[in-house]
Amino acid sequence: MLFNRRPSEGRRAKGFTLIELLVVLAILTLLAGLVGPKVLNQLGGAKSKTAGVQIADLEKSLELFKLDVGRFPSTEEGLDALVTKPASANGWNGPYLKGGVPSDPWGKPYKYALSGGNVELLSYGADGAAGGDGENADIKNAK
Repeated sequence: MLFNRRPSEGRRAKGFTLIELLVVLAILTLLAGLVGPKVLNQLGGAKSKTAGVQIADLEKSLELFKLDVGRFPSTEEGLDALVTKPASANGWNGPYLKGGVPSDPWGKPYKYALSGGNVELLSYGADGAAGGDGENADIKNAK
């Protein structure tokens, strides 16, 4: 009969040996060691690019404010003038930003200044201090 085989005939234990598991773990560790730093560097660059995009969006909102009010917000009014109406802003038709004024990708507020009619927007980067390079470099608007 077909079903009268002994239990030990033709059976082999299924699964992986310890050596096979160790080889796979070693390969995964090598891949993580090679690929991990490159992925983390790309993540840092993404934060700098995000700050640049947010600064460009803030500039557009400031331009809309200027079209309605006839001037940019003063340094004292700051970026909050895009969300809440300043007392001296006749013609204000905001809010000009949804969800409030964003923080930079590192969780710090953007610096805003109006000097000589030119708007200056700035993020100090990952370290939060002026100057630096790489992730710590300052990101500012083109003007």
